[in-house]
Amino acid sequence: MSSLPENARGFVQIESRHSAADTGNRLEALLKARGIMVFARVDFSADAERSGLSLPPEQLLIFGNPKAGTPLMLQQPTVGLDLPLKALIWQDVHGRCWVAYNDPAYIVGRHGLPSTFSPNLAAVVPLIDTAAAE
Repeated sequence: MSSLPENARGFVQIESRHSAADTGNRLEALLKARGIMVFARVDFSADAERSGLSLPPEQLLIFGNPKAGTPLMLQQPTVGLDLPLKALIWQDVHGRCWVAYNDPAYIVGRHGLPSTFSPNLAAVVPLIDTAAAE
């Protein structure tokens, strides 16, 4: 675990009440229902298995909305390092499922953008929360 305070790490981590696969499916459906493009879904555990390795369920959803992200990239091209947005979903050794994502305020601050850009990225946070909740 990091020795940095949680708010300094730049990401938010929440527990999901669903399996990793179900959480990913729920999030993907919520994103698509809101017109947010899902660019990719990387299944790290399946990739590990194909290489003869074992990894508990872990996947990464990569998603975004050009209408929300493009204004940030026009203001500061380096924000493209953090866009599109991502949600990492995994199961720990105790069978609990977690979701982590970059804190929108952290992304805005990291690239020196005005805080008025935070809502462009924060709109997906309630969708992530809903996907993880009952």
